[in-house]
Parts: sequence; C-alpha cells; structure tokens
Amino acid sequence: MLKNDMPKKEERFYTSGQFAAKAHVTLRTIRYYDKQNLLVPSQRTASGARRYTDADLAKLQQILLLKFLGFSLEEIKEMTLASADEQYLLESMRVQKRLLQERMEQIQEMTEAIDSTMETIRTEHRMDGSRLLDLIHMTAEEKSLKAQYRNAANISARIRLHRDFSVNQKGWFPWMMELYHLKPGMRILELGCGNGALWTENRDRLPKNIRVVLSDKSEGMLRDAREALGEDERFFYQAFDCSSIPFEDASFDLVIANHLLFYCEELDRVLGECARVLKKDGRFACSTYGKGHMKEITELVQQFHPQIVLSSEHLYERFGLENGAELLSPFFSDIQMMRYEDAIEISESEPLISYILSCHGNQNRLLLDRYKEFREFVDSRVAGGFHITKDAGLFLCK
Repeated sequence: MLKNDMPKKEERFYTSGQFAAKAHVTLRTIRYYDKQNLLVPSQRTASGARRYTDADLAKLQQILLLKFLGFSLEEIKEMTLASADEQYLLESMRVQKRLLQERMEQIQEMTEAIDSTMETIRTEHRMDGSRLLDLIHMTAEEKSLKAQYRNAANISARIRLHRDFSVNQKGWFPWMMELYHLKPGMRILELGCGNGALWTENRDRLPKNIRVVLSDKSEGMLRDAREALGEDERFFYQAFDCSSIPFEDASFDLVIANHLLFYCEELDRVLGECARVLKKDGRFACSTYGKGHMKEITELVQQFHPQIVLSSEHLYERFGLENGAELLSPFFSDIQMMRYEDAIEISESEPLISYILSCHGNQNRLLLDRYKEFREFVDSRVAGGFHITKDAGLFLCK
C-alpha cells in the first residue's frame, strides 16, 4: 500500500545514505531534490536528519522517469504532486509503461536505420537519402513524448472520474452511439478520436461492414486507439488537422466531433470542412458541455485558494450547449440538441484530486507547496459524499 494512512508498523525508514544507495543515485542528488521541494523526506528526526520510505522511492521513480522523458524539474514538480496517492501512481505508471514501450520501438527503428545507412556507405560509398530522412523523422518524434505523456495521463484521470463515479449507468459513449443510428455499409469519420474509447466501449453494437476512419492530430493518441481496438478491419487511422480534412467531397455518411470544437481556432473553417465531406443526407454529430458542467469542482478549489483557475478560458463560451446551435446554423439546416442526464457522486478524494491536477489551469503551480494541506481539505469535503453536476450533450445535424 502507498496510501498516506499506511500503518506505521508497515513503514520502513531509510537514512539519506541508505535511500540514495537503494535508488542508485548520489546523496547530492537526494539533497538537491529536497532543497528544490521536489522530493521531501517523509520524516525528519529531532536533529533534522532526513528519513525516507518506500513511498518516497515510488516518487523518485516518477521523477527519474519524467526526467528521462525530457521534462524539466519545474514541470516534474507539478506533475508529481499526488504521486503518493496509490491510484494516481498506478495510472501514471501505466502511461509511463506504454510510452517506454513506444520509445523502445522507436530506438529499435533508429538502430536499424543507422545500420542500413552505415552498410550503404561501406558497400556503395554513397549516402542513403531515404533512410536519413527516416532518421530525421524519428528523431523529431522523440520531442513528442512529453506531450504524449501529459495528454495520456490527463485523459486517464478524466476517464476514471466519469467512469467510476457517474450516476447514469448507461454511460456517455453508449448513449451517444444510440443516437448515431449506425447502419451496415456506412462510412464514418471521427475527428479528434483520442484513445478510441467511443469505439472500444461500443464494439459489440457495431455493424460488421462499416468503415470508420479515426483521426487525430496526435500520432500518440492514434497509437493508443489502434492498440485498444486491435486487429479490426473496420477501422482505419490517419493523422491530420481537422481544419483541412484530406478527403473528397461527400465521402462520409456520418462525421463525429466529440468535445473537440471548442478547441478549434478556426471553427468556421472546421465546420465548413465537416459539411463538405458529408454526403447529401449525411449527419454531423458533435458533443460539448454547458456552463454548469462540473461547477462544484471549480467552487471547491477556489474555496481552498481563490486564485486557482482550472482552465484559462471557458471553453463552453467558444462552443457550448448554449451557443452551439447558432454557430452550427450557417453550415447545417436541421440541428437537434440532446442533453445527457447525469451527475457524479463521490466520497473518495484521490480520483477527484487526480482530475483537478489534470486540468489545464494554474492549479498545480499554486498547490506546489500546499499539496498535503489541499489533500486534507478535499478529504474533509468529500467524506460525507460530494455531488458534481454534469451538463453535457450532443448536437445532431444534417
């Protein structure tokens, strides 16, 4: 167990020297991390000597792995705030494992490309331009690991909160799938597919002979979707920006954009592209949320620290349930809006804290030196049960 309330008899304490030796790092590194408030010891003796536990080892593992992936110490400090919380740590490790597997595959490919280039130079006394381009491409891909880690970890935290604590037993993805009315032979395009959860959670409901193109800007997200769906000839994967969809006019019976449009800088252009690739009787389905969505979480964090902002902007103001129909009307004539009736009831602090830390605001920076206090604050607020409003829905357009 890694929980903060672990019985003392199960804890084992290490001196700084023992801890450094066990972790195969220098004592200077351990002291530096403490000074930077990155790895604070679980206990100090009356004389001020540091004492570390196995939970501290788990956090050190997080620090070293994130450093290996290219994050700065300042970024790591924010990302490991809750690393002593068991579920947060497990989810983080699952993401790390997946990214390390991807990196090993990339390194193997780079090794083979280098071997091929060296062999060409030795035997043919020339440079292989195509293999060098492959090397350049793979080297550039290394830079995306940081973004992949952030995205995957954040998505994992969000999915867990909704999956495990939502009141509506039908589930968000099955609810949407029912509204799509999929039929055999349909051609479907999903923009911003993420990890493919819409399809993995509805696999048994899908007609056998449909064709689904899953797209996303992130190659990492497409890899996650491909891995989750496995070998399924109904699915195809393509990375592109939805402001320029690389398909001919009237190519699809259904275009899907789930919780995507409020991120689009050129919304009119994106909507124009969606309308362009739809067949004459095709439909466009786009989900979003309203201004009341998860409002209790914002209220909770601002009670603790009034300067915390979980999002730098209100995305529902860009495209939400309140203004979506108006924004869609220049491109579609038949627009229906359906709300998903649901809420979250929770009495555990860890999943809620993980969700809060996954947000794109300033919360991690402001909680750096007060995480323990914040954890206790959330514990006290959710102990008797905590209600969270969900205000989400779907526009179905022709």
